[in-house]
Amino acid sequence: MMIEVLQSKLHCVRVTEANLNYVGSITIDEDLLDASGMLPGQKVQICNNNNGERFETYIIKGPRGSGCICLNGAAARKVQVGDVCIIIAYALMDYEEARTFQPKIVFPDEHNHIVD
Repeated sequence: MMIEVLQSKLHCVRVTEANLNYVGSITIDEDLLDASGMLPGQKVQICNNNNGERFETYIIKGPRGSGCICLNGAAARKVQVGDVCIIIAYALMDYEEARTFQPKIVFPDEHNHIVD
């Protein structure tokens, strides 16, 4: 049996940009991708703490060290710059692996930089 579980989470990142005139996706700082184990092209769920919106899109890699969290295309209508969001990635794995799997949870600072 396969089960979908939390793979990783970027907890309480701040939206730095909303670009309606783009083909879609979320741009995420490459440092945040590395820390979370998320990959460009991966499907993620975005939960906006400011307005309660929940939606899905895919990741594109943003400039390393920029703190970039940019919602593109239609997703730009679901956020405002400065909103606090949670970005969640899920993974499919067999039941036995899921029982012991430990997700990566990243708590960036207020500028979306990795806190040591």
